[in-house]
Amino acid sequence: MRHILAIDQGTTSSRAIIFDAEMKIVASDQEEFAQHYPDSGWVEHDPEDLWQTVLRTCRGALDKAGLSAGDIAAIGITNQRETTVVWDKVTGAAIHNAIVWQDRRTAPYCAELRAAGSDALITAQTGLLADPYFSGTKLKWILDTVEGARDRAKAGDLLFGTVDSFLIWRLTGGKAHVTDATNAARTMLYDIHNGAWSSEICALFDIPMGMLPDVHDCDAEFGICEPEHIGAAIPVLGVAGDQQAATIGQACFEPGMLKSTYGTGCFALLNTGETAVTSTNRLLTTIAYQFDGKPTYALEGSIFVAGAVVQWLRDGLGIIKSAGETQPLAETADPHDPVILVPAFTGLGAPYWNAECRGAVFGLSRGSGPAEFARAALESVGYQTRDLLEAMHKDWSASGAQPTLRVDGGMVASDWAMQFLADIIDAPVDRPEITETTAMGVAWLAGQKVGLFPDRAGFAENWALERRFEPAMEAATRDAKYAAWQRAVAATLQA
Repeated sequence: MRHILAIDQGTTSSRAIIFDAEMKIVASDQEEFAQHYPDSGWVEHDPEDLWQTVLRTCRGALDKAGLSAGDIAAIGITNQRETTVVWDKVTGAAIHNAIVWQDRRTAPYCAELRAAGSDALITAQTGLLADPYFSGTKLKWILDTVEGARDRAKAGDLLFGTVDSFLIWRLTGGKAHVTDATNAARTMLYDIHNGAWSSEICALFDIPMGMLPDVHDCDAEFGICEPEHIGAAIPVLGVAGDQQAATIGQACFEPGMLKSTYGTGCFALLNTGETAVTSTNRLLTTIAYQFDGKPTYALEGSIFVAGAVVQWLRDGLGIIKSAGETQPLAETADPHDPVILVPAFTGLGAPYWNAECRGAVFGLSRGSGPAEFARAALESVGYQTRDLLEAMHKDWSASGAQPTLRVDGGMVASDWAMQFLADIIDAPVDRPEITETTAMGVAWLAGQKVGLFPDRAGFAENWALERRFEPAMEAATRDAKYAAWQRAVAATLQA
């Protein structure tokens, strides 16, 4: 039992990664699943797809590693946050598709909350904004829409959870209805200052509190995986939402440390220590991680579309066949054809928080083609990141000078994109040797809980740099490009 199994249940795929006692990756398996778009701005997943792909990838990773389930000391779980599942307490069957974090169907209700002034209560207790992004209004929608759902919930027949809760409930055979503080903090129902579900907000949304999971530290005893699922009874000892798991995996344990993850979306977290900083620039106040009942807080900026813009180039426009083609295509773009893409496919996240606007392209000429679109797609991620970092600097004066940005996620494999990022934010960008930091974070949570991995200080010492990207763009060029981006965003918001 010298290995840890990390389950990484993401927005477009499920992955299982096995780490050895030296925290090295032994094997991994990954499987994509269907995305469902029943209406404009709506995004759903079939919960059974999430469950079955998790099971298959866990078994697949074990097979590739040549290991049995008995070789696994513990399981760590990380997950797409905010995605909402409601299921039958007896059968475990979901009563509706999972409503994904990207989904904007509750925008009208969120507008009603803001008009009534209820957003002040939500922000004060949860650190979040009254936005469709979070779980609370998605849960309310399910209870309002599925026939008989609220009555069943009040009778104690239904359970709510983010994806981690749903998976743990299934893995433990219905014995554990739990979550961790980082996932709870993303529901819009959890008081991050008092460490408890908010009865006021649940009453506002008419959500029965009995359907909510118990909340634990990130490294806790979440339950025992039933042998029938993977092949042995294995404890689940680490859980964190994907962006907080990446923060842990990047060893951002000191106030002022900053990481940004580039997956389907982009999420930047700035560790603010024991202080829950209230943003005046429309960032989120959230829990970075929690140990021994004590939360560490963070400022977070959320970009809805990062890697998804590359998927759009592939699936929407058909100008690439794989993500790896984006960089070489962008490198051939005409520098005198400055196309700007604002990828507001499902609205704009921080610091704008506009659910209604949609994507736009500016600066098109007759010469604009696939190369210019590829460059604009990659540049859009850098521009949006700068938006976040400037807001963070305004919110937290203790951050001082622009800190080095630690990056991870699929997009960081592009040297071109990372160099542009360093150029446009005018700060170093550090890419670690292990870019699977999300899985690494929960593997470490579980591994240190069983004594297999080092403590927090030892883990931080093991963080290793693969490459640092230093800013090289002239200041005048940087300022001109960012000003053009700001004009494009302003026009998009007004459209």
